[in-house]
Amino acid sequence: MPKPGAHEITTRPKAVSINTIDWKNVQFSALVAGWPCVLGIEGSGTVEPVGERVTSFKPGDEVMSWIQRTQFNGAFQDVYKAHESVVAKKPANLSFEEATSIPITYLTAAATIAVGLKVHIPGLPTKDTTEAPLRSILVLGGSSGFTHPSRTTQISWGHVTLERSAQQDAAILKAATPQGAGVDAIIDAVGAGSAETAVYGALREDGPKLYSLVITRPGVDLPEGIDATLVGGQSILDENQNAMKYLNKLLDEDKYKLPLNVEVVGKGFQAIETGLGKIMKTSGTKLVVSL
Repeated sequence: MPKPGAHEITTRPKAVSINTIDWKNVQFSALVAGWPCVLGIEGSGTVEPVGERVTSFKPGDEVMSWIQRTQFNGAFQDVYKAHESVVAKKPANLSFEEATSIPITYLTAAATIAVGLKVHIPGLPTKDTTEAPLRSILVLGGSSGFTHPSRTTQISWGHVTLERSAQQDAAILKAATPQGAGVDAIIDAVGAGSAETAVYGALREDGPKLYSLVITRPGVDLPEGIDATLVGGQSILDENQNAMKYLNKLLDEDKYKLPLNVEVVGKGFQAIETGLGKIMKTSGTKLVVSL
């Protein structure tokens, strides 16, 4: 049983999510410093012992959490620990399987908007926000969980959608924007810009040229000449430690819906291998394992 430190809680998971980073860690140790290690970055379950100065949670509470994984602390084990800032109470109307699908998708989406695009989210203040509203945004990877609700699009802004091949031609991208002027900002949920640099040509010459790039692998180079920000779940927590409390508020007020369909791939830790075998062929669906 891991011993929780100050501001930490331990959780016995009832369900865990399978994420692409889990597959990447297994295949090429993307974020693994050494083996053996425990993988898994999302889980939901019941609270076990809590550490000192924890006031929001108590043993027996039903919670969902993102796990800031270390070598021997991850979601894929009998009990894991997490800082209370990355934990939220599970709403009674959600199953454990549904709840585990939320944390990293929510945190990354919030970071993409508030940190990467510097757009103010009411109730979730951050340090740096833009005064002028963004007129148009190009989304790369519109079927990912971070950019939902568009589950079927590859590239989108407003009501215009294009196929993935369009990212190879800046003229096509720009022509599809309002008045053909280009976009103020780009959200890149899949790291497309590093391979298809033509997408940067869709940015307006007179615009803020914001580029919000979701971390999908280590060692990503940000482009020069534009206001580029690399974002992940931790990014919004660095700006506002109450991000998960705000998630609970949104859920309580029915203002946040499940961003993805949830598919239970099996029951028990042995089913994690099944999920890892499917994750890179899955889009628009969150794979979870019941425990």
